[in-house]
Amino acid sequence: MPPVGTVPAGATPRNQLSPQDDLYKLVVRVNFVQVPVMVKDSNGRRVDGLLPKDFTINENGKPQTLTYFTSDPFELSVAVVLDIGMADVAVQKINQTYSALVGAFSPYDEVALYTYSSTVSQVTDFTGKTERLTAALNQMKLVRGNNGPPVLGGPLGPGGPTVNGAPVGGPIIQPVNTPPKESHVLNDAILRAALDLSKRERTRRKVIFVISDGRELGSKASYRDVLRLLETRDIQVRAVVVDSGALPGFRQVGKIHLPGQGFNNILPRYVSATCGESDLDRLSSNAIEEAYAQITSEARNQYTLGYSPKPVSGASPYRNVEVVVHKKGLTVAAKAGYYPVPSAH
Repeated sequence: MPPVGTVPAGATPRNQLSPQDDLYKLVVRVNFVQVPVMVKDSNGRRVDGLLPKDFTINENGKPQTLTYFTSDPFELSVAVVLDIGMADVAVQKINQTYSALVGAFSPYDEVALYTYSSTVSQVTDFTGKTERLTAALNQMKLVRGNNGPPVLGGPLGPGGPTVNGAPVGGPIIQPVNTPPKESHVLNDAILRAALDLSKRERTRRKVIFVISDGRELGSKASYRDVLRLLETRDIQVRAVVVDSGALPGFRQVGKIHLPGQGFNNILPRYVSATCGESDLDRLSSNAIEEAYAQITSEARNQYTLGYSPKPVSGASPYRNVEVVVHKKGLTVAAKAGYYPVPSAH
């Protein structure tokens, strides 16, 4: 079992060289698979106090021997990805929640900020300084979202006011109104964040935290390729879906793909595949703020199971992972699988 040395709260590690030194070290080998696991009861509350004997982990249907187990919290490396291509009313609602977003991180976490609409931008590099993140988010309050769909009828429409459907003052030739095509490059944004997270320390739990309506349109990167990178680099995607994406039934409508309209169900698929969660939708500002604290707490305080599978030769086929907890009434959320690193010849 890879050794884990913990330090009591408030204590200082022996021979500490700087405040940034890790409080514990996780030794990771090439053929070591790490599986963060969240366990909840029937009321959705996190279940603590479980032991290694309470779990079984299967790979491609075959039980594995646990060689690592801890319930200790992990330091986080988080890429916060903000969708600024939403309707302006949604962007302004998110702006009001930034103080709660900053408060959701611990002093040991590091956070980078990204935005996307038709392109992806990195606003800040990874930092553990709360004041730097706060300053960047305060600047984001000046950013405006889209004004929504064009007005094609009614008194504010291009034809002016009407009476019984007929324009006041005689017939008016209605102009053809073609809204500009807007991109929502969700896949590209997650890819950019994942590539940057891949360079962070391996002892940290890596999370991409997306705040968006979940729409995907116009990315160069495909969902399949981005997901493969996430599953190879042990990166979780967690999300707060807001605006139209949080309306009941909206995600089901998004499964019917119409040309030029994009997809609305890709973000939940990322989340489900990388961490097994499914509760993403938030409409009110209070619900959004509560989600920030819940998501960061769950990412930090998961059980972490580890095992060493047999080496893989040649290509790296996908391997399914199933985590079973041997207590009634509990549910388990974990990644669906991974791509192993091929063994050296």
